[in-house]
Amino acid sequence: MTADRPISGTTDWSRVAALLTAQLVESRVVLEAPLGALSTYRVGGAASLLIEVGSLEDLRRLAGTVAEEGWAVLAIGLGSNLLVADAGFDGVALRLGTAFATTRIEGATVVAGGATPLPVVARQCAVAGLGGFGWAVGVPGSVGGAVRMNAGGHGSDMSEVLERAEIVDLASGREWQAGLEDLALGYRESALRRHHVVVEVELSLWRSDREHEEQLIRQVVAWRRRHQPGGANTGSVFTNPPGDSAGRLVEAAGCKGLRVGSAAVSGLHANFIQADPGGSAEDVMALMEEVARRVEADSGIRLRPETHFVGFDGPFGSQS
Repeated sequence: MTADRPISGTTDWSRVAALLTAQLVESRVVLEAPLGALSTYRVGGAASLLIEVGSLEDLRRLAGTVAEEGWAVLAIGLGSNLLVADAGFDGVALRLGTAFATTRIEGATVVAGGATPLPVVARQCAVAGLGGFGWAVGVPGSVGGAVRMNAGGHGSDMSEVLERAEIVDLASGREWQAGLEDLALGYRESALRRHHVVVEVELSLWRSDREHEEQLIRQVVAWRRRHQPGGANTGSVFTNPPGDSAGRLVEAAGCKGLRVGSAAVSGLHANFIQADPGGSAEDVMALMEEVARRVEADSGIRLRPETHFVGFDGPFGSQS
């Protein structure tokens, strides 16, 4: 199945919208939804169709229909690691609704829905006196997205605490419980692809002191505010190469403050790219490619992006 295409296909999306509206009783179906606006870059085009899924039953129905029809499909979380081309996405995009944004704590075990924001889970764990998840307060993504990219920070990541994940595969309609071996979590990567939806996860934490954990939360938040910019960005653009820092390499190559059109490398942290309001996703992509080119020319190291791309060709555009 093709992962992403510009909006130029022959599918009658009005007919598809009517079909899915009739099938999905607790979900919202939107034609020509501004997908880029749902990302933290706030740039990029529309999806032919966006489904805001309201229940597990609807998700199962949708998976069955998508698998039968073979539409291009894209699961998005909070859009904090996503860059959508200005041409948009010719397919069905979906995100999980509030029914999937729940947290249940039983002893040192935490069960969280795939749509739950990581900072919310981190703060709830701290209040419950649980250790091992405080780092996540500084990661502005969803639980599901964190599993897909093995999100992490401050010396830890999802692989350190994840026990299992409930997955729905929109390409096949299959639903299963995935363990760490199935997920193959590595440095900012996993075996999951854009047609996999993380419905729920189970985390294994440990007993700690509430005051200690809440102080850790405050420290992480303060550190992020001092060292990382706000505004329209997706956090770290490139993964750190072994034994080095992507931010250091970008700065050493003279790219801090570098601009291409409506996108600029942050003057506070060189591994962040800021998008101007009303800017262009193509500018962001062009800047990423130029930064990578300059770093390789300066150091011989080819940087690998953390960002997931939708609708692009080129060296960074081919992702499943």
